[in-house]
Amino acid sequence: MHIKILGPGCANCVTLERVTSEAVAELGLDAQLEKVTDYGAIAGYGVMRTPALVVDEEVVLSGRVPTAAQVREILAALPA
Repeated sequence: MHIKILGPGCANCVTLERVTSEAVAELGLDAQLEKVTDYGAIAGYGVMRTPALVVDEEVVLSGRVPTAAQVREILAALPA
């Protein structure tokens, strides 16, 4: 699983990265996390509001900061 955190590095982006890392650890997933701060790359996903969460090249969340529990639910619902 390849997970990308899209955002310029603001506090919300840092929080999303932290809760995503927690969720991945709690679920025991074999996942690679990557931060994407390039505006062109972010726009390439069609994201207009950050932070955003991309899993295996699919935007699964955008424009808000979820809790670790919400990220766990999102990741657990995805096909392995």
